[in-house]
Amino acid sequence: MAPSKNFLSLAAMLAVTQGVYATLDTTSSSNVAVYWGQNSYMQSSGDLAQQRLSYYCDNTDIDVFQLAFLTVINGVGGAPEIDFANQGDKCTTFSGTALLNCPEIGEDIKACQSKGKTILLSIGGATYSEGGFSSEDAAVAGANLIWETFGPQQSGSSAHRPFGDASVDGFDFDFESSVSNMVPFANKLRSLMDADSSKKYYLTAAPQCVYPDAADNAMLDGAVSFDAIWVQFYNNYCGLQSFTPGSSTQNNFNFATWDNWAKETSKNPNVKVFVGVPANQGAAGSGYTPASGLAPIINYCKTFASFGGVMMWDASQAYANNGFIGGVKQALTTAASRVMRRLFLYY
Repeated sequence: MAPSKNFLSLAAMLAVTQGVYATLDTTSSSNVAVYWGQNSYMQSSGDLAQQRLSYYCDNTDIDVFQLAFLTVINGVGGAPEIDFANQGDKCTTFSGTALLNCPEIGEDIKACQSKGKTILLSIGGATYSEGGFSSEDAAVAGANLIWETFGPQQSGSSAHRPFGDASVDGFDFDFESSVSNMVPFANKLRSLMDADSSKKYYLTAAPQCVYPDAADNAMLDGAVSFDAIWVQFYNNYCGLQSFTPGSSTQNNFNFATWDNWAKETSKNPNVKVFVGVPANQGAAGSGYTPASGLAPIINYCKTFASFGGVMMWDASQAYANNGFIGGVKQALTTAASRVMRRLFLYY
């Protein structure tokens, strides 16, 4: 007997959940996203110091990398500024600016993309201090500058290109304090990405788990269409440490609140909500949970339609924590397989 169409569609879904495609898949709940660029494990040399981006892209358990950070939008000489910790040592600086020229990172972006990885540029970080923009016009101009600098190479553009002819797959917002006029900035980036049909682009944000997020709420309050958000479930009362195993009602761990945001408030009702986790004991002030402890949290979050996977801070911490990435990916795919089996039995 030939398999039914329902069975074939379920098999295809199961293949995706088991990690066949190493890219940001907004139909999946098994994505792993890892921030790269800040060497937060803080080892100056050796195997545990932050390595070049392509080193991490060989890991088949990682689907998305957020390059951290673009720290200044309008900097010296009218150019943006980027900071990738020890990897910036391999870069030069464009004359008259403080913008790094990083051909090796450009090569790595293309190499990673050829392996199916989604590469986002994260704007903000703890040292971002511009406070946004003075006006909507300035915000739109800022978005155009960022697009010319890091998006697809444009004929006739005079913008400096830190990554050469490589272009990122989208942009991530990680603001730690209040910002002004970010809605027109984000919406202009969204429109520029949507107008380019050459590939799929993504717009994401990394709010704190406290709802509403103090820095990003103007964008998250139905004003900007995000593809995914990486909610930081650490350094706050609503972090991973507040999860109560075995309970269907979580008093402080508030993934349910963010799922409700996705359904009721988000401009994009299909937005994916990720559980952001510290990748090692020293990666955050609170909230670190080993991979074995994340399994029940993942199983709980899988019950919500918006769940998209796990975000980790950061690559250097994760690689210093042997087995963490693989353990999380296994927990994600095991939970997904369990859901698919239940669906299979239903059909």
